[in-house]
Amino acid sequence: YKDELPVISDIKRVSKPGRRIYKQATELGFVKGGHGVLVVSTSRGVMSGEDARKKKLGGEVICEAW
Repeated sequence: YKDELPVISDIKRVSKPGRRIYKQATELGFVKGGHGVLVVSTSRGVMSGEDARKKKLGGEVICEAW
């Protein structure tokens, strides 16, 4: 919580056990106009979409949070 309001209002699972979603670094977009975070599992570990883009790593998109 920040100022008595929840920091995360919603989380959306992207990859599911029966339907994995993989993206290249150039395909990793922004969540809610940059106000959210994308969680990506890469060959170098789990990181935010922003960190994956900076390191030019793609991977499995786990979820979006905003």
